[in-house]
Amino acid sequence: MVYSVLMGLSLSSIMLVYAGQDIAITFFVTAGAFGGMAVLGYTTQTDLTKFGSLMYMLFIGIFIAGIVNMFVGNAFFDFILACVGVFVFTGLTAYHMQSLKKVAQSTQMDTESRNKLAIIGGLQLYILFINLFLSLLRIMGGRD
Repeated sequence: MVYSVLMGLSLSSIMLVYAGQDIAITFFVTAGAFGGMAVLGYTTQTDLTKFGSLMYMLFIGIFIAGIVNMFVGNAFFDFILACVGVFVFTGLTAYHMQSLKKVAQSTQMDTESRNKLAIIGGLQLYILFINLFLSLLRIMGGRD
């Protein structure tokens, strides 16, 4: 909960960079994409374990490329990273949702362990939503 509050406070600075209308539109697009991928992850019968591993490898690549781009400052490369970020964070949303479904349906865990994993999974989904929002804002948002 403390993390969520601190994250909210730090995200308030985007109001200084982007117009309120751009933030609102991007939020609703993010909510739709996130919700769609969460439903897909929950309902699909396909095992997304290998897909999740691939998404994490791409995430590490985005992270390293983002650090490099902080020094290079290439706007087009930043746009490409944001587009790949949207793909990665939506994919990870489906993967984590399927993982949470497996945890919820597991009969081998006690209730306390299942509840702890549900909290961790919820935090992971929250972080994915924020990262998806920021990636989409970098693509869709016009800066003030």
